Amino acid sequence: MLTYQGRNRATVNYLKALYFDSPEWTPCRVSLMPATWMKYREDLEEIVLAHPRIFPGYAKGTQDFDAIPSPLYEAGEHTDCWGIVWNNIEQGLDSIPVVHPLADWAALAGYTPPDPEIDAQFGPRDWDAAADALAQAKARGDIASAGLPHGFVYMLLYYLRGFENFMIDVANHDPRLDQVIAFIDHYNLNATRRFLALGAEMMSYGEDLGIQHGLPISPADWRRWIKPSYSRLFGLARERDLPVRLHTDGYILDIIPDLIECGVTLLNPQFRPNGLDGIREMTSGKLAIDLDLDRQLFPFATPSEIHDHIGEAHEALYRPEGGLMFYAECEPDLTLAQIEAVCSGLEATCRPPLKD
Repeated sequence: MLTYQGRNRATVNYLKALYFDSPEWTPCRVSLMPATWMKYREDLEEIVLAHPRIFPGYAKGTQDFDAIPSPLYEAGEHTDCWGIVWNNIEQGLDSIPVVHPLADWAALAGYTPPDPEIDAQFGPRDWDAAADALAQAKARGDIASAGLPHGFVYMLLYYLRGFENFMIDVANHDPRLDQVIAFIDHYNLNATRRFLALGAEMMSYGEDLGIQHGLPISPADWRRWIKPSYSRLFGLARERDLPVRLHTDGYILDIIPDLIECGVTLLNPQFRPNGLDGIREMTSGKLAIDLDLDRQLFPFATPSEIHDHIGEAHEALYRPEGGLMFYAECEPDLTLAQIEAVCSGLEATCRPPLKD
């Protein structure tokens, strides 16, 4: 368990929410996608400056409006270290895989998986820079967090094989999947061990396990093919009593107990496919929730409806002892008024203080 000593006020509150230790307020965060910054630029910055409770410490001119967080957000094609070719038709939004290096099983015999020293998106890992970033986070009183690229087991399997091929593999219980999973585990486990050795205090992972109304593969198949990798990977942090955060889009209610068994301590599920009743029933008091508010509502809602949505979610999931956080992602399909409503709604409901 991470201690509170030496942490800033916001981090102590975050940890209290994570550990069900009566936080002062509900932690909340607004993520502005690169394409959203590119679209609105200074007008968006004015909203950020108007909400220092949501964006503490932001100073005018801090944001590069055209910044790209990784090559996958750059328009055009990009080949990652796994040999997957990505295509991006919208600068500032994510790419989709269009060439799958193991689409033909015949390619498996000559396939060389990447070295864990290579980051899937950025090339050779700069471990000195990673160590510095972790140390600086601790010096600020923040949590020194690290993680792997989005799509680290389940999604990586269908990035490599192609989605339809992978679905057929699962249905046929194709034993060749075990060899590919072994490649993936070697990469993930070694990279995670290195982050932990450098002082990471929390590991964060993300991939989209669900679709709108269910799981693409059965819970039994998920337990056969994916759960063992999750258990091995998350166990590296959990054996040190460090927290594990997992983001996943789509419906996941059927496997939340499995995610808890694997070691997830903070789950970032989506509101719309899972519903408040399902999330409350499956998680209440069992693990902390960083709720992904309804991105499918935001583009069509009035400011009042956005405020109501945030309030409804808080009322349904809030427990005085903690276990609740809110996350809101603002894509470029939102208007400035809607983004403003997300920020003001979170301020009114979660009541974050001004930074000390």
